Amino acid sequence: MKTTPLESWIRSKLAVSATGDGLVKELRRYQLEKVRETVHRAKERSPFYRRRLEGLSCKDLESLEDLSRLPFTTPSDLRENDKRLLCVSQSAVQRVASLPTSGTTGSPKRVYFSGEDLETTLDFFHRGMSTLVEPGWKVLILLPGQRPDGAGDLLVRALARMEVRGIAEGPVIDPRRTVEKAWRHEADCLLGIPVQVLALAREPEGGKLLRNRVRTVLLTADHVPRSIADVVERTWNCRVFNHYGMTETGLGGGVECEARKGYHLREPDLYFEIVHPPTGEPVPAGETGEIVFTTLTRRAMPLIRYRTGDLSRFIPGPCPCGSSLPRLERVRSRIQGQVRLKSGGVLTLADLDEALFPLDGVTDYRATLRKDDQGRDVLHLAFQALPAFREGVSRRVEEALGEIAALRAAWRDGSLRLAPVDFDAGGPPSTGMAKRTLENQGGRVKSEGGRRT
Repeated sequence: MKTTPLESWIRSKLAVSATGDGLVKELRRYQLEKVRETVHRAKERSPFYRRRLEGLSCKDLESLEDLSRLPFTTPSDLRENDKRLLCVSQSAVQRVASLPTSGTTGSPKRVYFSGEDLETTLDFFHRGMSTLVEPGWKVLILLPGQRPDGAGDLLVRALARMEVRGIAEGPVIDPRRTVEKAWRHEADCLLGIPVQVLALAREPEGGKLLRNRVRTVLLTADHVPRSIADVVERTWNCRVFNHYGMTETGLGGGVECEARKGYHLREPDLYFEIVHPPTGEPVPAGETGEIVFTTLTRRAMPLIRYRTGDLSRFIPGPCPCGSSLPRLERVRSRIQGQVRLKSGGVLTLADLDEALFPLDGVTDYRATLRKDDQGRDVLHLAFQALPAFREGVSRRVEEALGEIAALRAAWRDGSLRLAPVDFDAGGPPSTGMAKRTLENQGGRVKSEGGRRT
């Protein structure tokens, strides 16, 4: 098993030869220096941070732990103060990413990037993708952003640096058509949104044409259910990797190595913390909390202690690949991506994903929790699925949901019932970069976190 290529990349960025704990020590020294630089630059050039960090100095940051004394930046801050967060002139901005937030009104989030910022993303994509592709391969990129400096375009340019051909196809609209394109292009690797890649694997021709043709898959842009990765691996006899990131991280954030035991992180450009969601206090090492990050090299729009709304933890100990660098556990859920049932239990979208996606024929679903006239919880499910899935669907869905402890307890005490299973009227899998959500009483339960990429 090869050590994550991000380790040698980090050594080259830091200009050190250290390995193991010595490399981690050098990395933390570098990150502290970059945090201080970021705080100083933000206070000097950003009207937003000049006021937010008033009375604080980079001299107060004697260690990375001292960063917890600084206030958070939130998605709401980004929506309401985008231009006040800028640290460069408008003429120095090369790309503006606009991120409408589902279920909210007012201005969308906008993230600004300079040419230097985009170059750091290209560098990370180059190194991160070398984990799962080799020179001479072809990668079909099923993400938005084929225009200059969009996600698809940046990936094509990064892959070219290692003599890999990237093909920016865009999101899946017609699964059969995309399968045929993957076959015609002789794609070795697919890169896309989890439910869209699942739709390709469950397209009848997709299972046949791409089995033993596709060698690796990278799932990104939303949290990755283990159940989807398992279906794709079994169907195509390939290896599935996960990526973590969002537009706010500069598109890339972390990627799995060959061990696929957590994300190795974009440490030269980002410093990650895990905090207790209600209090914002740092959690003990190894415990789950909210992911918070600070940009270290961002020129146009640095972000200090940005709250993502995603839940994870740092995995203790070295990675099976041999790296001692910190790893982030696979993100399964979001703070607001969960609902409390009348019975007192908590239901998350991740629970539903792991129960429902293994069912043969399912390509996507929508889940809504409402109240009936008696105040009981009612779970409504609407599936996108292959025609054969509909036979005996109610029994199979009930059996699958019965494996979720919170639902099982609610059924026992009579506080919850399952509405008749519904089906969306055909249509393609979910497109674009919007996050899947669990709706509650007609109001969408969503994370305040960033858009994944």
